[in-house]
Amino acid sequence: MAHTVVLLDLTSSERAEHLRRLLPPDFVLTHGTARGDEHLKEIIRDADFAISGQVGVSGDVFRAAQRLKLLHKWGVGVDNIDVQAAKELGIKVARTTGSNAVPVAEFTIGLILATLRFQALGHERLRQGRWMAFNQMPGEAFCISGKTVGLIGFGAIGQGVASRLRGFGCALLYNKRRRLSPTEETELGVTYATTEELLARSDIVCLHCPLTPETINLIDRRALSRMKRSAVLINVARGGIVVEADLAQALRERTIRGAAMDVYSIEPLPADSDLLTLDNIVVTPHLAAATADTFEPTVRRMFNNMVRVTRGEPVPGDDLVA
Repeated sequence: MAHTVVLLDLTSSERAEHLRRLLPPDFVLTHGTARGDEHLKEIIRDADFAISGQVGVSGDVFRAAQRLKLLHKWGVGVDNIDVQAAKELGIKVARTTGSNAVPVAEFTIGLILATLRFQALGHERLRQGRWMAFNQMPGEAFCISGKTVGLIGFGAIGQGVASRLRGFGCALLYNKRRRLSPTEETELGVTYATTEELLARSDIVCLHCPLTPETINLIDRRALSRMKRSAVLINVARGGIVVEADLAQALRERTIRGAAMDVYSIEPLPADSDLLTLDNIVVTPHLAAATADTFEPTVRRMFNNMVRVTRGEPVPGDDLVA
């Protein structure tokens, strides 16, 4: 009997076919065609396995599943998945730890450059037939080289960003719940700082932390006021870490110089968001983890974990959430 896998996210027919070519024997795949919990409950009902990319999975959706053995996160963050409900129902939850570290780290560097140099704004203006001269930029442009960069969150992605920034001669500050050993800090070329110190000293603040009760709304009006007026904020972590209304106000008032956002508290980002009205922010639609290079290895990893479950074998500890 075939095992059914449902990709809960909306996807193109081409992407679905690519996934099907990677399926193990005796597995079939379906995928979402609409948004919202009612549709998710319908398509998960008879699935043996489910994959969530960006879509959240509530307890109600889990309770609608009649045969579900494993929900696999395509990526790392499980803050929008009701892990406790899954656990109570005997449904395993897994993720692909570290699979997106390189793409997100590289994307972060791209956002820093675009923000410091107004690349996205120049591109947009030129497409509109407007030549943006140096004196028409909304602020001064800066190099990355020699800047102090603060990394809030220092797992695989944060460390990947740090390793790339060392080539620019940056001074690197980091903050995480559990401080590294002095030997590790020396090897990675980073200096520990409290969040307050990091915000005050950094020219560039990059968010790479998970969304937890401790980090929700971490970057609010008060935190933004602690930053240098010449500083920029980069968020490729989770939208809920930044209070978007406070960020919009800080950007309008030039409390900070600029920002880049790839993630938002509501996704897709509403068309009436204040963030879309500003000339000192770069906005991208949650693209940081998406590369062809990591697609196949990550998909095979998820499918292999599903095969393990069908055989009664454990999911590897690095991947198992609950």
